[in-house]
Amino acid sequence: MTDTNPDERDDEPDDSWMEPVDDEILELMQDPDVFEPSHIDDAGICRGPDAANRCRALAKHGLLERLAIGMYDITETGERYLEGEVDPDELEKTAFEDL
Repeated sequence: MTDTNPDERDDEPDDSWMEPVDDEILELMQDPDVFEPSHIDDAGICRGPDAANRCRALAKHGLLERLAIGMYDITETGERYLEGEVDPDELEKTAFEDL
């Protein structure tokens, strides 16, 4: 019998903070008319409360910029991520006290 620790698997990506809907959210946020989690809900990507949580997580990792409470814009890093130039594992959380 082989001793294997599921936490030490090589075949799984380590970007566990990201969720499958994040790519769709970032793609939608490229539209200048989309800036609120309610817009993500309206597009049918995920429910408003979930969209708000994902926007906060994406902002903490620098893929979105928080403009005001409940208002976000995609960052240059977010654009570069969508182009495949940024590895989400290498993104550090930015310090936002009120997110």
